[in-house]
Amino acid sequence: MLTLIGKRILQLIPTLFFVSVIIFLLQQLLPGDPALVMAGEEKDPLVIEQIRQRYRLDQPLPIQYLAWIGGVFSGDLGESMRLKEPVLRLVAQKLPVTVQLAVMAMLFTLAIGIPAGIVSAVKKNTVWDYAVNVIALWGISTPNFWLGIMMIFLFSVQLGWLPASGYVSPFEDFWGSMAATVMPAFVLGNSFAGVLMRHTRAAMLQALESDYVRTARAKGLAEERVILKHALRNALTPIITLGALEFGTLLSGAVLTEQIFSVPGFGKLIVDAVFNRDYAVVQGVVLVTATTYIVLNLLADIGYIFANPRLRS
Repeated sequence: MLTLIGKRILQLIPTLFFVSVIIFLLQQLLPGDPALVMAGEEKDPLVIEQIRQRYRLDQPLPIQYLAWIGGVFSGDLGESMRLKEPVLRLVAQKLPVTVQLAVMAMLFTLAIGIPAGIVSAVKKNTVWDYAVNVIALWGISTPNFWLGIMMIFLFSVQLGWLPASGYVSPFEDFWGSMAATVMPAFVLGNSFAGVLMRHTRAAMLQALESDYVRTARAKGLAEERVILKHALRNALTPIITLGALEFGTLLSGAVLTEQIFSVPGFGKLIVDAVFNRDYAVVQGVVLVTATTYIVLNLLADIGYIFANPRLRS
């Protein structure tokens, strides 16, 4: 098992290298000149030249890349052209917000998607199966922005139970933070729960028709034990895969949901950086997001091994 994990970790190195190259090259395709944006309305040629020299915009692309990647290895993601702050500090400020929102949304996803998928598979072709599929289809089809607006109207405007927007750190006010993030977390978790339910149902149906489940039932084991220990455990592989990908998507920032609820996370940071041609922020945030995806895939591979002992060999 340790050999397999070691091989997966070694595979991360070339993957991260190619990801960094792609991020840097795609960044150059953004229209507009960041030096002109920063120079203001006057666009003094001397000021523009100073900006280009300061941020190495006047140097060849390979030199710019080597300077950037060298800073990354030393823990320096560059400086924001617009905010004049280190990108690493901006990431450190926004990342806890996005992580909290992503974790809460993932809890909603798991709490709804997996139990619903199990019930739908066990009660195949019954009223329960049809009801769960309808709910899952509703969750997948409902636009996040519409659901968010409706929840604000109901729980904030009409009932006054929850704040309509904003964010409070859990270290300042834990319950206030939960109240501020429960609606955007549910909006994000609702759509992912429908997808997870469909995958759980398909995996469970395949597992319930396998020989080992029939053998377990023939031995007289309780149905709950057959479903939860034998069938569900062997159906976890696609569930783990989807969960890792969904969690990575949540950590990359939910732009629409963060805009609706005024949550200062990764989504808002990347949108503002793109509009302001803030190259360093865009590169830094995308690199952190891509690295998160790669690490989550590694954790998913490790999860396969623990979920299915046959993979340990």
